[in-house]
Amino acid sequence: MFNIGIITASDKGAAGQREDVSGKVIAAMLKELGHVASYVIVPDNQDKLQESLIHMADELQLDLILTTGGTGLGPRDVTPEATLAVIDREVPGIAEAMRATSLAITPRAMLSRAKAGLRKKTLIINLPGSPKGVQECLQVVLPALEHGLAIMKGETSECARTE
Repeated sequence: MFNIGIITASDKGAAGQREDVSGKVIAAMLKELGHVASYVIVPDNQDKLQESLIHMADELQLDLILTTGGTGLGPRDVTPEATLAVIDREVPGIAEAMRATSLAITPRAMLSRAKAGLRKKTLIINLPGSPKGVQECLQVVLPALEHGLAIMKGETSECARTE
């Protein structure tokens, strides 16, 4: 079981003007993978996002952080920038797989700027802001996530294959 953090980037959510359904979808879909140890809603602000990512990765030492929201083309959509500012290494295949699968559903998927990467021993993945987008993208990632997290933590060989 892994320790998981969820960060929702939403001005209205942070102000209490909108219920965070996407964060709840993430938590429900990850029940079998681990325990949600931290869950926050922050405004669409790069500094606040970076602070939350660093806190969860460095201080709480979570294995996985999933963000929802702020990956589009809007002027306040800064989640990818916050993620790139704090990660040590990108894991581009995760975002590429989510975009490729989503593109088969909607041409709007090509507008996603989502990123994924490692900060020390924490995997950070940006997800869309809509509950439907979260569900579609997590379904793509989940089959490889447990193995990837185990490799990251040094619990299995990178050459090991799970069939």
